[in-house]
Amino acid sequence: MSFEAWTIFVVFWVVFVTTPGPNAVNCISNGMSLRFPKAMLGVLAILTQAVLFLVLSALGVTALIAASPTGFFVAKLVGAAFLIFLGLRNWRNASTPTPAVERPARHVYLHALAVAVINPKSVAGYLAAFSQFVQPDVPIWQQMGVIMPTALVLTTLSYTGFTLLGMMMGKAALKAVFNIWIRRGLALCFIIYGVLLGASSMPQAEAMR
Repeated sequence: MSFEAWTIFVVFWVVFVTTPGPNAVNCISNGMSLRFPKAMLGVLAILTQAVLFLVLSALGVTALIAASPTGFFVAKLVGAAFLIFLGLRNWRNASTPTPAVERPARHVYLHALAVAVINPKSVAGYLAAFSQFVQPDVPIWQQMGVIMPTALVLTTLSYTGFTLLGMMMGKAALKAVFNIWIRRGLALCFIIYGVLLGASSMPQAEAMR
């Protein structure tokens, strides 16, 4: 990968991981309700998903998934239902005081991993990255030596930033009413993302070239 191509990839990935979505909302929520070390388990889960999807993209599996209209449609519906469920549950629990006992580390990690993996639009994002930046005449794993570290560093910085934002919002939410509406706002984001995901059309082949 040339320096110019790498620079373009960096810009693409920065936009990809800083555009607010379910992962960002979950990181903000973790930052508000958990201590920083435990909240960072959510970022670790996102990095796990990133490594998985990067490897699958390199193997061409994401292309096969995106090429299956039925499978992709079912995955979209499952992902949409999951996000809407999270939003409704969080809205209902917004007025309930946050428990003094923090969630187990395993729960924080697995919940964040589920949010990251269940969104099938990530497949389209990773596929778009590879279709645009991978050179067919260069061994794929040689290119992965540049792509993967770059993607993981930028992903870490982005979602750590969202987690820190959640911590600052949590400290600012001194009044119970303000805290409730922040939590309801985050819950509403999950519902909106789920509805948009379920209503969105299949990505067109031309958009992935």
